[in-house]
Amino acid sequence: MSFTSQQIKIGIGRTLLRLMPLIVMGVLTLMTFWLVQKTSPPEAPAQERIRLHEPDYIIKHGTLSALNELGNTKYRILTDKLTHYDDDASMDFDIPRMRLFQPNKAPVTVKADTGHMDGDLTILELFNNASIFRPAQAATETEPATLRMLATSSYFKVLINDDIIETNRPITLEQGTSMMNSTDGGIFNNIQQSMTLSGQVKGRIERAPKGAQ
Repeated sequence: MSFTSQQIKIGIGRTLLRLMPLIVMGVLTLMTFWLVQKTSPPEAPAQERIRLHEPDYIIKHGTLSALNELGNTKYRILTDKLTHYDDDASMDFDIPRMRLFQPNKAPVTVKADTGHMDGDLTILELFNNASIFRPAQAATETEPATLRMLATSSYFKVLINDDIIETNRPITLEQGTSMMNSTDGGIFNNIQQSMTLSGQVKGRIERAPKGAQ
């Protein structure tokens, strides 16, 4: 059986007519998808997990130590309870006792009822019944003798990298048998192991034994 070109054209035309609704629907679907993509706002990136200021771990009777560039202990913190926080890596301490070490000098102990250290491990804040204690030390070949020193306040801030302890609250300083009070706080320099009081200072100064500071 043979078909003329006219019959073939008629057959193709009928086929196209039958498929026309499907073709039109396909074109409309593509146009609708394109318009939706064009007008939709860009998809927001996946949000990171929101970190809350909540403990991620707790250590009982913990110890935190840091070494200096020579590998010697620069400071050591002992605490009845250490609470670490997930969001900023800061830590809270219950009954913290911090010991600061300097070569050829008596270690200095700083303690309080509670404490807080920032996540960078650069600032330790001590609250309530805070004190700085340096025991008496006999004279050595390189260092003069030193008297017992005790400074007490309700708050101390330890600037760890600077070896400085400071407060802007009332402070009482005992050195040997001398005693002084300041309402404006003071600064303890751990490198020199000296205390400078601010504002009005009242108290009594006793003569130190010969050779003692």
